[in-house]
Amino acid sequence: MWKNRLFAGTVFATVLAATAVLAATAVATPSKDEATPVKLGFITKFPVDFFFTLENAAKKWDAATPGATVIFGQGKSGTDDAGEIAAIQNMVAQGVKGIAITPTSAAVVPALNKARKAGVKVVLMDNDIPTWKGKTSVVATNNRKGGVLAGKFLATKLKAGDTLGILEGVPGVPALDARVTGMLAGLGALRSKIKVVSKLRTDCDQTKGAAAAQTMLTANQNLTAIYGACGPPILGAIQSVKNAGISSGDIIVVGFDALPDEVAQIKAGTETGSVAQFPAKIGSLGIATLYRAVRGKKVPKNVDTGTAFVTKANAAKFG
Repeated sequence: MWKNRLFAGTVFATVLAATAVLAATAVATPSKDEATPVKLGFITKFPVDFFFTLENAAKKWDAATPGATVIFGQGKSGTDDAGEIAAIQNMVAQGVKGIAITPTSAAVVPALNKARKAGVKVVLMDNDIPTWKGKTSVVATNNRKGGVLAGKFLATKLKAGDTLGILEGVPGVPALDARVTGMLAGLGALRSKIKVVSKLRTDCDQTKGAAAAQTMLTANQNLTAIYGACGPPILGAIQSVKNAGISSGDIIVVGFDALPDEVAQIKAGTETGSVAQFPAKIGSLGIATLYRAVRGKKVPKNVDTGTAFVTKANAAKFG
């Protein structure tokens, strides 16, 4: 039987501020000695709200920063390595001095290495390539901490014997893997008392998320909860839950990203909660960090842009 769950408004929030220097740089006008024009590249993974928000923040920074021109590129999906490689090559050919990129995978490293050999600085955004030494900085959410927030929240909703299905993103992408390992760690002592019945890949795609969730629900008629490592798949899962005739209060649905559509679902009670990132910070601080590096300024190796947990109780503050 489906287990009835009462929605609670307990919030686990961790918002980490980026450095004041970088925050100021995101809006500051460069000094006269920085007036020499510089061309930068900005590449995001694929067309969803999260990456549009990154891009729009970088465009605002570009418009407010004399002496900087930013060229934009975007892939077609979360696994479109070829699209990002083509964008990197195109930007190097156009003479950019730096590239800020949300890398799809380590498959883009050879193209980034060629860019570095051409004197192009590289800032990674949203997710790291841990083994690559050529990066200047990583501007991103601490995804493990975000996952821990989700796990701690789930621990307040689950009890011994309950079942959990996990919608993974792209296995092997460190940021997405960390959202799952962090969530499991956040469950604490409850981890050994519940059963993870399924972990299915979604490539952070809504259609694939819907299909994976349907598979989980069909195989586990008494599934207690679904956790998604990305926003789009959890939106797909919500549709699959509805299609299965399950009332929104009878299954716990927790996501990661707190996309605008997710926040709307949280307000409606069809999604229980989601880990919010701050994509505008990632975009503005990503391009600002790159600009400073290209200008020869010292920048942090890592900039944590923060996380917060969204429930119906605080959803009005998000999205």
